[in-house]
Amino acid sequence: MALVHFDFPAKFRTLYKKGFQLYQDGQRGAEHLYDYAEDDVSDGQPGFGNALTIEAVRRDYFLSVQNGIASSVVADPADWPGKSVEVEGMSWLPRIIPKAKAKLRGELPASMMYSCGGDRAFFHRHNILPAEFLNLIWRHLDDDQAIVDWVKARSAA
Repeated sequence: MALVHFDFPAKFRTLYKKGFQLYQDGQRGAEHLYDYAEDDVSDGQPGFGNALTIEAVRRDYFLSVQNGIASSVVADPADWPGKSVEVEGMSWLPRIIPKAKAKLRGELPASMMYSCGGDRAFFHRHNILPAEFLNLIWRHLDDDQAIVDWVKARSAA
């Protein structure tokens, strides 16, 4: 069966709505877009639009870079910098860079969410769309300083 690309947003919306409803009905589990549903129900964020654009970037990376082959690696958040660690005066950035790399590669553990409350606070503070940051990570996968410089410039603007 061929992968249907054109219908991805509609199919994702159906799954998103289902996960949201299952969460509201008390069902919990990662197989139902749990993190998006949990945060959307409790905080009204990140919302369908952000979830769709995040997953569209991840999907594009999966298909075009990983050739549709899932990574067998699972990132260990204990290896990431702490939440209060700063780079050039910007907290959270040292932590979200490896987290976003793990999201992009499909290597986030089930216990972690890209665009969680802490991530969203960082994005709001620096006026960055979550999917835009994920795309930035892709463009500068091996150049963390370019990521830092971009965020610094965006934040100043």
